[in-house]
Amino acid sequence: MTSQKPYLIRAVYEWLLDNQGTPYLLVNATLDGVQVPHEYVNDGKIVLNIDPGAVNNFHADNEWISFSARFSGKPMELFIPIAAIEAIYGKENNQGMFFSVEEPSPPPPKQTSTSNKPRRPGLTVVK
Repeated sequence: MTSQKPYLIRAVYEWLLDNQGTPYLLVNATLDGVQVPHEYVNDGKIVLNIDPGAVNNFHADNEWISFSARFSGKPMELFIPIAAIEAIYGKENNQGMFFSVEEPSPPPPKQTSTSNKPRRPGLTVVK
């Protein structure tokens, strides 16, 4: 099953716009693939105004959010993997959705059996 996160981000974005809110993204700028102006990153995070009046060419799909914006008058293309988004919320009231930090899954435990054959749990092999 696909992740709910990109769908929830798009839904909250639309909800904020429908209610005259200013949508902000909280982004973990330390993750691979994040392309944001690093001079505005603070403690590994950046908050971005994604209101249609502040950005151009906004696009959100199941993998990325991308848009162009100006920072100190300088145009820039931003690319943000969905995994890097920690929150989408309204500037006016902080209502929105905050996501838990996605951590990589730990590797599966090593098999301690000397046999190469997989064993079913609960069964003991008797020789």
